[in-house]
Amino acid sequence: MALFSSVSLSPLCMALFFFFLLNSLYLSFSATLNHNSKNNSFSLSFPLSTTTLSNSKTNPKLKTLSSSSSSYNLKSSFKYSMALVVSLPIGTPPQIQQMVLDTGSQLSWIQCHNKAPKKTPPTTSFDPSLSSSFSIIPCTHPLCKPRVPDFTLPTTCDQNRLCHYSYFYADGTYAEGNLVREKLTFSPSQTTPPLTLGCATESTDTRGILGMNLGRLSFPSQAKITKFSYCVPVRQPRTGSASGSFYLGNNPNSNRFRYVNMLTFTQSQRMPNLDPLAYTVPLQGIRIGGKKLNIPASVFKPNAGGSGQTMVDSGSEFTFLVDEAYNTVREEVVRLVGPKLKKGYVYGDVADMCFDADAIQIGRLLGDMVFEFEKGVEIVIPKERMIADVEGGIHCLGIGRSERLGAAGNIIGNIHQQNLWVEFDLANHRVGFGEADCSRLG
Repeated sequence: MALFSSVSLSPLCMALFFFFLLNSLYLSFSATLNHNSKNNSFSLSFPLSTTTLSNSKTNPKLKTLSSSSSSYNLKSSFKYSMALVVSLPIGTPPQIQQMVLDTGSQLSWIQCHNKAPKKTPPTTSFDPSLSSSFSIIPCTHPLCKPRVPDFTLPTTCDQNRLCHYSYFYADGTYAEGNLVREKLTFSPSQTTPPLTLGCATESTDTRGILGMNLGRLSFPSQAKITKFSYCVPVRQPRTGSASGSFYLGNNPNSNRFRYVNMLTFTQSQRMPNLDPLAYTVPLQGIRIGGKKLNIPASVFKPNAGGSGQTMVDSGSEFTFLVDEAYNTVREEVVRLVGPKLKKGYVYGDVADMCFDADAIQIGRLLGDMVFEFEKGVEIVIPKERMIADVEGGIHCLGIGRSERLGAAGNIIGNIHQQNLWVEFDLANHRVGFGEADCSRLG
């Protein structure tokens, strides 16, 4: 017996339902589709929102031991307060689902239930019984076997002989349900092929995940998308929410992006602490207030055990640095604003460059921060966007220790991607950056 039963609707009802839902879809999230067969261009855009997370729930980004990388442990008290959320049309006809944009994970999953929605999109969970393209993956499917290459998500066979998954995150947050096949329906003539997704019936977050890494079961890999980009808007101090942009396919702004080559790893180069499915970039140095810090470039590259790679991660709020880099950054911060540091305070066990002084004043004393890459490419973080408001009037430099998080590498988080286009050109194995006023793109 299937976990979700289907319902029978007349062709006329289906047509009317599909028509009105599609119109509602376009009005609600303003997706724009451009497809030119002459030059084979593809461009689909969506609003990208920064959304404040509840303090009682953790950001679903935290990695699991069951992911493709072993460089994360199971314990961390750090909880993100902000996520990047995109609303996507799932199923046939489409139901709008909120998903956290995550370039650091592989499995995409949505919130599912088997009852009629009680709320209107996009806050409702997905109702499989309303979709003609939905199917559940049985236990006999190869994906439900252990040790699938690049995808070691633990699966079991449930009482209905369906493929059940459990996704446990680093601080105990979890999502579990069935692995399923479902389409994304952008328009009546524009859909993805059936994708393998998680259909979560139990989870501790109200949104799903859009897994965008290099794994073969990530959304770009399954949907055959070779390019995507996003622009993270500047956070609003009071509400925390703001709207930027997310593109699948070509970005009309890309002519002014500057690119760095991604570091890729063959099967023979796989190391215990390396995440081979992450977007690894050649970070070479850091400047603060115009001063180049004395951090060897080798600190930002994988060592013999795989530790030290530098990843661009939309799902991580903070930036994280390995100890050698973090300690050098901290020494410079102490030199510039040492007396203003909040003594004995460590945010979430990972960040101790914190202040209870005015954030604007601290920013002025520190100056801008710059991440330096190959070919002279830089990410410039203006002084006013270096500091994060964490709790009770306390502000922290948005950088934590990787080892405290349980990670073995460096992570460039979304706090340091504000007002910046980040493009992942998978066909050409490169990542592009371009400054922008992300909240004014629509």
